[in-house]
Amino acid sequence: MTGKKSIRLSNLELEVMNALWSMGRASIRELHEALPPARQGAYTTVQTIVSRLEEKGAVRRVRKIGNAFVFEPTVTHGAVRRRLVDDFLAMVGGARPLMAHLVETGEVSLQDLREMEAMIGRAKETGAETGDRAGGRAGESRAGGQRADVAARKGRRP
Repeated sequence: MTGKKSIRLSNLELEVMNALWSMGRASIRELHEALPPARQGAYTTVQTIVSRLEEKGAVRRVRKIGNAFVFEPTVTHGAVRRRLVDDFLAMVGGARPLMAHLVETGEVSLQDLREMEAMIGRAKETGAETGDRAGGRAGESRAGGQRADVAARKGRRP
């Protein structure tokens, strides 16, 4: 499974992919039955979604049993999650406004912040990139640097 592909998915495509990630391999019928009853819809809707996922390169046919094709994911859950988070951060102007909102609404506790600090410390120890990568440029705010960094990774101007 390729983890580096960056594919944009709709909500229903993401639900189908979540079912497929949990099962590993599945037919359209199995995927249809695995969806929550409120989101199942028609069998043909799931068939269309899987066809779109195949066109996007998110799934592939691995074999045929009778008349049914069995599909498996070609992208990892982590790769799709990273794309969603990157897109969301670009929409809200970076991590700082998001964190401010989470703190203001009480969604992030002091304990959560301490755990994040520990994660940042571990990332620095292992040489992994952190939010400091953009904030160090002269005359540039950290949030602006993050927007520029996200835009640069997507091949766009900030």
